[in-house]
Amino acid sequence: MQDKPNAEGAQARRRLAPVGVLFALVGLALFGYFVWAAGPSEVWAKISNIGWGFALIVLLGGLRFGVRTLAWTLCFEPPHRLGFFEAFRAYLIGDAAGNVVPIGIVVSEPTKAAMASRRGVPFAATFSAIAVENIFYMLSVALFILAGAAALLAAFPLTKLLRYSSYGIIIVAGLFVAFAAYALRREWRFLSAALRWTAARGLGRRMLERRLARVGSFEERIYGFYSRNGRRFPAVFACEAVFHLLGVAEGYLTLWFINSAPPTLLSAFLFESVNRVITVVFKPIPLRAGIDEVGTGYLAHVLGIGSTVGGTVAIVRKARMIFWMAVGVALLFGRGLSLRGVAAEAQEAQSAALGSKPPTPSEERSLAEG
Repeated sequence: MQDKPNAEGAQARRRLAPVGVLFALVGLALFGYFVWAAGPSEVWAKISNIGWGFALIVLLGGLRFGVRTLAWTLCFEPPHRLGFFEAFRAYLIGDAAGNVVPIGIVVSEPTKAAMASRRGVPFAATFSAIAVENIFYMLSVALFILAGAAALLAAFPLTKLLRYSSYGIIIVAGLFVAFAAYALRREWRFLSAALRWTAARGLGRRMLERRLARVGSFEERIYGFYSRNGRRFPAVFACEAVFHLLGVAEGYLTLWFINSAPPTLLSAFLFESVNRVITVVFKPIPLRAGIDEVGTGYLAHVLGIGSTVGGTVAIVRKARMIFWMAVGVALLFGRGLSLRGVAAEAQEAQSAALGSKPPTPSEERSLAEG
């Protein structure tokens, strides 16, 4: 019974691979263009100014992983729980897999859950906790980039393109926050509703029948956490807020090390806000190669700092990411696993949790009633 979903998952990964490779090549081309335009010697000179300060930047990056890991552990419901250090290891492995594998967005979160479930916690519980934590994270990101776009509009004269882009970011982020608040408050099971609507029109009905009840169960876990654990919300959201504040601190120190002079807090805040936008929009590109350098360099030009400084900030951030990726890969290899193997395991576990069996009679009635 498991062979078919496993084959479907492998086939889906094969279809996504060429797209991921294309994205990676585009990113590398943009990265090469930035370095060529800025001047390799100038970029290297600014990177050299950081020196041992890079260790502090790496530490701040690790603390950012730590607070999101803590938020994840707070999203488990009894009787299931996951210790912080085991969760931290699973988080680093999942993040490494997501950054290395093209289209890693479909790999990173299931990989975290699969690694955690190796310690005896059911995959469904770990994956549901990740989903809940990601909801808090996405809400915090939406609020953070909304504030960043508003600050950019208020503090700097912008080109028409950048001004309209900022307006668009504010509108999209505001709509997302409103939609999420409405869905949580009303416990709107929009995923199940979408599956029923699609199945009722005969589009992939057999596959949707297998998944409907399990997607409904997944939604029930999320909304159940919302209704039963309101006291944890401030702590989880505080972790997400600290994640962003640590990002601002990292940007502030990086700018200071590069220029040998303290920047403004507003500049550091805007750098981190733009970094969140780039991360969200260009997640399919491994390490956001090229996109991060060009985008951050353009922001630095608008702020009057110089595009080379901005692009160098992005390169330093990428070096910090690579360090923690190496830690995640080392932890993975230490368990005798490979990136390809753990990605396949994660997809298989996700398929099993979200619908790999034929529908039961009760699931068929549920579909018919919809």
